Amino acid sequence: MSSSKQDGIVAAKGRHNAEDPDIFRPFERLIEITIRGKAYNVPENNTILRCLQFLELQRISDAELCWNGNCQNCTVRIIENGRARTAMSCRTEAVQGMAIEEINPAIDI
Repeated sequence: MSSSKQDGIVAAKGRHNAEDPDIFRPFERLIEITIRGKAYNVPENNTILRCLQFLELQRISDAELCWNGNCQNCTVRIIENGRARTAMSCRTEAVQGMAIEEINPAIDI
């Protein structure tokens, strides 16, 4: 991943130099989510898939995804209140403290 380690959290490089900042919904701050046990800072007000793209712009952009939920290649497994559930990352907004346990293999991250 194109990232740097800061205070135990992985933060994406180039936040202010994103290749295509218009793909992200407007955000004022980064929120912390956990992906496979590792903490990441991602933009608030964005879907999980956009947050993954924020972390790995080129890899996610090149993936075979429909971005509307029809292909189901972007499923993730989220832990909420001690229970696991499957969600479409293109339709589910990332929230502070979210824990993503599994990501569909079609998403190379």
